[in-house]
Amino acid sequence: MRYPAPLRPGDAIGVCAPSSGVRPGQHRRLDRARENVRALGYRVLESPSLRQNEKCVSADAETRAAQFTALWEAPSVRAILPPWGGEFLMDMLPCLDWERLGALSPKWLCGYSDITTLSFAMTTTLDIATVHGSNFMNMGFARIDPADLRAFDAMSLDTLTQESAPFYGRFREGKDSRKDDAYRLDKPSRWEALDGGGSAAMEGRVIGGCLDVLCKLIGTPYAPVADFCERYRRDGWIWAIESCEMNAGDIYRTLWQMRECGWLRRCSGVLFGRPDGYSDTQDFTLADALRQGLGPLGVPVLYGCDIGHIPPQMQLINGAYAAIRLDAGKAIVKQEQR
Repeated sequence: MRYPAPLRPGDAIGVCAPSSGVRPGQHRRLDRARENVRALGYRVLESPSLRQNEKCVSADAETRAAQFTALWEAPSVRAILPPWGGEFLMDMLPCLDWERLGALSPKWLCGYSDITTLSFAMTTTLDIATVHGSNFMNMGFARIDPADLRAFDAMSLDTLTQESAPFYGRFREGKDSRKDDAYRLDKPSRWEALDGGGSAAMEGRVIGGCLDVLCKLIGTPYAPVADFCERYRRDGWIWAIESCEMNAGDIYRTLWQMRECGWLRRCSGVLFGRPDGYSDTQDFTLADALRQGLGPLGVPVLYGCDIGHIPPQMQLINGAYAAIRLDAGKAIVKQEQR
């Protein structure tokens, strides 16, 4: 596994929009994110199409690929943080020169939602560690939430240890107040083991992302999962996944597809985040979807995890080796660059 150089104060962070860009109504929040990140000691470089959005994307696929590549090639840029996800990042993938990207020194890519489409491809095709974690626009509030601040720890520390959050919640109404913090965390958080036990443990390299877009990579050249898992077969894999806009039936169908095409071989455990935009399918629940989709693997499955669209979220490093322990609904996740 290739880990980018540690991010340090004074380094430049590139902000491009490989999926959706930022409309004018959100520019103030984008400016605040830039101010907050600069206050941490980093320089911020924006790509030309960042502040525009039409038909769900910041620019055509070729332009988005060129702007991402320009940041990847820039010697001063140590990390790339897209503003957020979107809908159609996948059409940018054929426009990238993957051989060129792999030949250059790697740098950090951090984000979630549709950014999974790029980060998962970078890790599985190029063996470059990426972060399934906070987007740049998460930094655009009165202060950066401690959970989002850990994105910078993920990109700067050889070992990162995180504890599950005591509460979860939602973005505050409006998402752009100069006075309010980013989130309203008012619901007790508890990670659950699918087998109903009070404790669980798993170890292995982390891989995963947003299920909604992850499944669209199946069968494409941008997700050689079988070969990738074979290269690290001695370590085992922890799948860390979450969903947005999928109901229980969608989740089960997708997990079945992943299992049947061999993506879950050598899996040593699964983390499933709090699903956003979720609904049961008649009397078929999330627990049913996980039990039928993942139960045949015979490995620990934890759900209600701090991953993805419902804050706060952990920063999970695709490719890093992790040891995860659950006890009485609380978890400790330790990730190492090895």
